[in-house]
Amino acid sequence: MKISKEKREKISEQILSLLYSLNPQAIFTSNIAKELARDEEFTKSLLLDLKEKKLILEIKTNPKGINYLRRARWKLSKATFEAYKSFG
Repeated sequence: MKISKEKREKISEQILSLLYSLNPQAIFTSNIAKELARDEEFTKSLLLDLKEKKLILEIKTNPKGINYLRRARWKLSKATFEAYKSFG
């Protein structure tokens, strides 16, 4: 089933809103997918689109600096956070 561009944008907005509410904490793809009740692969594709637009940052290391092999955490970029803060 194909999801329209409009719906993908709405879900992307929900992702940004979730990341804003949890800022500065970075959360895993699986947690975002669970929170939005969406498939992890679909959520990851949206996250990668947002990363490409420089709206979010992908964190591939744990707090101790060790690289994740198959996981990634996500958080808002500083510019996106400031833009959200100015609206709120």
